[in-house]
Amino acid sequence: MKLIEKTTNKFTKAEEEEDDGSEVFQSIEVAKVDQSNVSPPPPSADDFATPLVEVSAAGDELNLIPLLNFAMVDNGIFRSGFPDVSNFSFLKTLGLRSIISLCPEAYPENNMQFLKSNGIKLFQFGIKGYKCPPGLENEVWLHLWNSKCQKEGSYTNTNSKTSEPFVNIPDHKIREALKVLLDEKNHPLLIHCNRGKHRTGCLVGCMRKLQKWCLTSIFDEYQRFAAAKARVSDQRFMELFDVSSFKQIPMSFSCSSS
Repeated sequence: MKLIEKTTNKFTKAEEEEDDGSEVFQSIEVAKVDQSNVSPPPPSADDFATPLVEVSAAGDELNLIPLLNFAMVDNGIFRSGFPDVSNFSFLKTLGLRSIISLCPEAYPENNMQFLKSNGIKLFQFGIKGYKCPPGLENEVWLHLWNSKCQKEGSYTNTNSKTSEPFVNIPDHKIREALKVLLDEKNHPLLIHCNRGKHRTGCLVGCMRKLQKWCLTSIFDEYQRFAAAKARVSDQRFMELFDVSSFKQIPMSFSCSSS
């Protein structure tokens, strides 16, 4: 079809004197587009900014907010930071049977009520968190910490003849937590500490040793969550952790064959 547009040209003063007063018309070709054959525009980043939404049996919308540093570790095993009330709807979708908490503090009452109402068993292995003093690189802090332990003679790792700065990662608690982790009767299971980085990373790293992962891959996974706060002491703990006393891990775990 054609659309006729009426326009009035502008002239200079000299040209206006020569203008005979006639009007100028311009013909514009317009194409008619069949919208049924046009693909919708690709989604933008804003389309994914809202949290997942679930509709309850009552028809109410529930926001599914994942936990801090949430990730799947293996079949029926997940990891994260400390669960908050806002994460409860998301946790329900996992169908958890058990939670391994590596924090020493008493579990919040709201969390205990959630576990009870959903039939989730809590296994708590309290391991105190610690922070590298600000301004010190891991290697420097490790050297100072190791020197302090050697002077005090307060700790000797059973896997090494030298004093090691692993006082904040009790070997026996990691072993007990690992036994719970390997028992498929406890799956699906969530492991968490405060932020899901260091203590959780050490337990997962020890499990990876049972799966016969190489140390490079174990450390890569640990550093992916710890990022700039990765600790040499944690990696040394995983390196020296002895898995020979554990039986073969369940075949349902991935990469479990030798």
